[in-house]
Amino acid sequence: MKHLILTLALCAALSPSAQTLRFDLTGAKHPKEGYIPVGQNTVYTDSAGYGYDFIPGWDGKSDRPYFFSAAVPDGNYRVTVTLGSKKSAGSTTVRAEARRMMVENAATRKGETRRETFIVSKRDDRIDDKDRVKLKAREKGCINWDDKLTLEFNGAAPRVSYIEIEPAPEVPTVFLCGNSTVVDNQAEPYTGWGQMLPQFFNDSVAVANYAESGLTASVFLSQGRLRKALTQMKPGDYVVVEFGHNDQKQKGPGSGAYYNYAYSLKQFIDNARRKGATPILVTPTRRRDFDSEGHIRDTHGDYPAAMREIAAREGVFLVDFQEQTKTLIEAMGVEGSKKLFVHCPAGTYEGQETDIADNTHFSNFGAREISRIFINAIAGSGLPLARQIKKGCGSFDPASPDDPEKYVYHMSPFVLTNKPAGN
Repeated sequence: MKHLILTLALCAALSPSAQTLRFDLTGAKHPKEGYIPVGQNTVYTDSAGYGYDFIPGWDGKSDRPYFFSAAVPDGNYRVTVTLGSKKSAGSTTVRAEARRMMVENAATRKGETRRETFIVSKRDDRIDDKDRVKLKAREKGCINWDDKLTLEFNGAAPRVSYIEIEPAPEVPTVFLCGNSTVVDNQAEPYTGWGQMLPQFFNDSVAVANYAESGLTASVFLSQGRLRKALTQMKPGDYVVVEFGHNDQKQKGPGSGAYYNYAYSLKQFIDNARRKGATPILVTPTRRRDFDSEGHIRDTHGDYPAAMREIAAREGVFLVDFQEQTKTLIEAMGVEGSKKLFVHCPAGTYEGQETDIADNTHFSNFGAREISRIFINAIAGSGLPLARQIKKGCGSFDPASPDDPEKYVYHMSPFVLTNKPAGN
């Protein structure tokens, strides 16, 4: 009987015209009309299809982070969160799925509310009735590849009153294809620039990050990741492709920048265009590798040049991270640039027994700076996507980076103590 009541409540929350799921998290005795009441003990189950997930929900007074999930089919969703509380002031950061940044440090006074709307792309690993994406072991069970849409509420004092989730099939999608420098990492402190990207777009575009650590362009294709993206792709979408870090390590017949790598990039371009989507190529980000004169070395061989050549030949817009991140890292300096990458002494995180000095993978601050380089490039590209950038977010000069000491970031509860695949 209990499951029947929950199912009827979920159906009642669906607007016949918009098919919107509405949830009331206020704990009020009389929930808002048309909204499903969510109490502190409303735990997500497959049978209910919604509820607090992973850790307990907000108890009305604490400032710890919490998660909320709702079961929905694959697709894009316009999510509106009403932030704030009658009980206390708040400062809320909202992430979606595996730490995709949507809203940062939104302040509300006691009794004040503010609505924030963004697009979340949700997917599972099913390509069709027979095939699935060949996920890595670390991805199995990851909230990026499941049957529900998950929101993380974090910040100095996370306060959320209402959640609305509405299908948004009409919005263009930016599909990200890449490696560990791009990926949505589920755990701190590693952050791909792709998971910082959504916060800079308005609620008329989705970012779907299909990247994974350790992948080459050819392995990405062989694992069915592009095939999965193609099942969701439509005219007006974008396919962003950044590879090179791992491709340069391939050996054997057919490997190399102008052979297997170039052939794989052409497959991304052709498949995107066949679907009516716009391909965008991105040269690999630099590693933090200084020479004796304080300049960043080029460690990617012919791969950036090969990508530039393909972009020119195929008429594809190119974002040159190879040059832009060189400028950024050198501007930060030998010591200062450590803030862009994961450099943590032992004991920084629970279970971390050794120092971490990673000069390839980004910190939260570093990923944000790289995503700003991408946004700046799109703003000047002439592509329709430029119109979807939030006002005031389209200008960034990597020679004048942000001050990392002024960046306020709130850690997710999930922490990884060993680095992602690749370097």
